[in-house]
Amino acid sequence: MSFGPPPSMPQPSPPAETRERKRGRKTLTGLLAVVVAAALASGGWLLWGGSGEDASSDKARAADGRGPLDVRETVEKQPAGTVGEMAFRFSVDDMAPGEHVEMPGMWATDRILAKGVNKTLVGMRIGTDAAPGDEEWRLGLDGPICGYTRHVTGDHRTAVLFRANDQEEDAYCNQVAFVDLDDGRLVWEDRFPYSVAGPGPGLATGRSSQDRPSVTLTHDTVAVTWGGGTIGYDMEKGDSRWATKATAPCQDMGAAGGRALLVRQQCWSTDESVPDESWQHVTYKVRKVDPVTGRSLWTYAAAKGIRDLSVPSTEPAVLAIAGGDTELTDLLSLDDKGRNRATVSLRNGAYVADCAYTDYLVIDDCPTIAVGADQVFIRSKDQMEKQVSNWIIGFDLATGNTTKKFDSGPGSLLQPLRMSGDQLLALRLSNDHIAPNALVGLDPETDRETPYFYFGLPSEGEPLTLTNENDIVVQDGRLFFGARSANGPSDERKKQWTYLVLGIGSGTAAGP
Repeated sequence: MSFGPPPSMPQPSPPAETRERKRGRKTLTGLLAVVVAAALASGGWLLWGGSGEDASSDKARAADGRGPLDVRETVEKQPAGTVGEMAFRFSVDDMAPGEHVEMPGMWATDRILAKGVNKTLVGMRIGTDAAPGDEEWRLGLDGPICGYTRHVTGDHRTAVLFRANDQEEDAYCNQVAFVDLDDGRLVWEDRFPYSVAGPGPGLATGRSSQDRPSVTLTHDTVAVTWGGGTIGYDMEKGDSRWATKATAPCQDMGAAGGRALLVRQQCWSTDESVPDESWQHVTYKVRKVDPVTGRSLWTYAAAKGIRDLSVPSTEPAVLAIAGGDTELTDLLSLDDKGRNRATVSLRNGAYVADCAYTDYLVIDDCPTIAVGADQVFIRSKDQMEKQVSNWIIGFDLATGNTTKKFDSGPGSLLQPLRMSGDQLLALRLSNDHIAPNALVGLDPETDRETPYFYFGLPSEGEPLTLTNENDIVVQDGRLFFGARSANGPSDERKKQWTYLVLGIGSGTAAGP
């Protein structure tokens, strides 16, 4: 799969190899129509349409009452119809055996689906059946993407980190880019320092390994942690507003954004009786930072023995911790002074909360933890006694007590996705592959479940619903499933179609 520079001039006709690929794609589309008919006959939904192709982008429009320099918080509208259609597909059929492609980050606007692919950001028009070469825009970077944020501003911009170049495998990750997702324009870029991996915030030199940096967005600020400190950039011009330095034995290892800015610190013990590689050497702190000045507003020190810490929400502040285990064991809610309000125990796996653990440091990517104004929603462990089922449970952030319970019913699973105003958006996945899947809204006030749309997926696309391996985004009435990486076929004699992104939307326009 190639993402080199685009040709300087349009070609009068495609080469034979390209024509052959396009014919193959038309054949696949024909096969898809057969799948459509089968799905409809069995009660499922799978339609192809281009409803997103005519959607317009208003750059001056604030996202649901928040300004263009705020982090977007879209409230999804109830569609007029509940029949789902395939609104977008990005796939490839020319990956070589053994080829591996990293695809960090996926973002959607009202008309563009953007994806990171190795050292390139690509934007594709929603409502199309796209392959490499069909991009609406393409932005090549000096080296591979090495960090990203899931956040997007009200005027459709986001930030990524990338390496100094792509010629050296150990090139430092020390550059940040702020990008317009509507047109692929590089708004600004800058270089930041890097620190040596391990205890202490010292600078990396030579070919020493590097602490992983991170990037996030909050109001009018792009924040980058690099181990030895944190930098706050002005969102419009890319000027460095402030820079804070970490003090040994602590390092700045991850920033969480959105409505507020929290910086995670990883602190190293000097106890010589503990082996250097032991997790018992590490403790965690979380600082709330003023995004305008960089000043610390409060600091929360996590208890000893915690093996990892993520930040599903910054306001209200909610921490997800792995206490004495590699899996998340508890959720902690903090008050406006950084003090522990309540603890939600996951009860040794009875409840399931997930945060992304990849080579990219994104500490606020917790795809199945949805935090509202006064409660947090997670799912139960899958029940397998007779028919597969589960439920979504709500917990009060002030007390830690249970509040609401939404049952999936037999034969399906519910998975929380995100809040949409005061509604919880959830994915209902059918276990029998006959009944349709659905995007649903759950109302914590009335306990009512409202379907946004029902849909089916081709068998090749079903692996994209796995949250630990893929990105799932709901935006502007559409549901997108995107791979975080892709691999070529194991057998060079077999041609393999690989789905990279699938988008589903309602076949009927949203109501007023």
